[in-house]
Amino acid sequence: MSALMVNDFLDFNALKDLLGVTDGNLASHLKTLETKKYIGFKKEFIDRKPNTRYFSTPEGRQAFKKHIEAIEQLLR
Repeated sequence: MSALMVNDFLDFNALKDLLGVTDGNLASHLKTLETKKYIGFKKEFIDRKPNTRYFSTPEGRQAFKKHIEAIEQLLR
């Protein structure tokens, strides 16, 4: 989620490389975030190859900020 907070969007392969996870593991996490409406996606074709781009939603940004605030409060 943090990667999507600082980027307008990231595609599946960029997220996979950044996080160092398997396709299945990433897909599972993305599906959970999508179900909670924390992320959205856009599917398109680039040079005849499918490309899925993910982005954070307003709900996702708000939930992430609340999460960070809770962690900061615990650390105080």
